[in-house]
Order: sequence, then C-alpha cells, then structure tokens
Amino acid sequence: MMNRLSMLMVAGLALVLVGCAHSPQQLSVQPQVQVPLNAVASRQPVVVSVRDTRSSKILGTRGGIYPDSSSITISEETLPKIRQQVEQSLRQLGFDIVPEGTPNANNLTVSLAELKYQTPSVSTYVTEANIAATFVAEAQAANNRYQGRYGASAQHRFGYAPNQATNTRLVSEVMSDALTRVFKDAEIIRVLQR
Repeated sequence: MMNRLSMLMVAGLALVLVGCAHSPQQLSVQPQVQVPLNAVASRQPVVVSVRDTRSSKILGTRGGIYPDSSSITISEETLPKIRQQVEQSLRQLGFDIVPEGTPNANNLTVSLAELKYQTPSVSTYVTEANIAATFVAEAQAANNRYQGRYGASAQHRFGYAPNQATNTRLVSEVMSDALTRVFKDAEIIRVLQR
C-alpha cells in the first residue's frame, strides 16, 4: 500500500514538473509594411541589403522551471521576408530594385538590430511579455548618407502561457510596426531619390 502511494506521488510530481516546463519555439514571423505608399520616385535604381545584426539570435524565453530550454527564436525565413517587404515598398514608392554592383545605383541597407521577448524573471509562469524590435536603415546616394533607428514595442498580459501561434502574431505585429517606421521617414526616401 505504501509503495503504491509513493509511486502515485512520484507520478503526480512528474506531471506537475512537466506542466511547468516549456519547449522552445521558433516563430515564422511575417513582418509587413502597414502604410499606403504613393509613387513619388522616378524609377531611380536602388540596391537593397537586409541583414541581421543582433548580438543574440534568441529573443527571450517562455519561462518555466527550465528557462534555458524554452528559448524563443525566429525562423531562417525571416530575413528573406523582410527583404521582400522592403523591395515591395520601394517599388510602390516608384523605385527600381537592381542587383548589387549596378552602376550609379543608390543603396538601402535595412538591419534587424534588436528583437526581444522579455518576461518577468521572478515567475516560472509567463503572465506578461514585453516585445521590442528595432531596425536600422541606411540610405546612400553618391556622397549623401542618412541613417535612422526605428523601434517599436508592446506589452502583453496573458491568462496562460502563449502558444507558438500567439507569439508569432505578437512578434510579427511589433516587427511590422518598426519596419513601417522606416518608410514613414521622408529623409530615407529623399536620399534615395537623388
């Protein structure tokens, strides 16, 4: 009888521990430029570069009793998706996208400088998350160069630990907000029009 009770207690404890552990998440984010863009350029050629310059590829953790094994990252497809959005936005503005090395082309480099998913460190259960994204964009035309930082953040509270679909949506929203700010900066467009 005692042996059976001990086994039940061990099984119950194992279930509790599994409930407090989270698996890692890799998010397939879809950042999008969310402002209408009018054609203001005259088909000036632009070479586009998109980079990931973050110091760590891990956004944060999902908490739990093993936070080191519950990391949040973004998929390898993120940079191509950002590039697609940048190129699409430039085309809408009236620019021509050209390959690297094209003579007399202007340049736009967009770098993902920061992407964070911060949760309270004192809790093993995620009830809130602060999500932040920062892009650095540099426009260059002949001797003219302009660089700007464009950040966005959001704070979310949860009744339960968010699943992968929820985190994908929330991180995508913040990245979209930050990327949109690049194209709200009239100076970027002005430099590329030269």
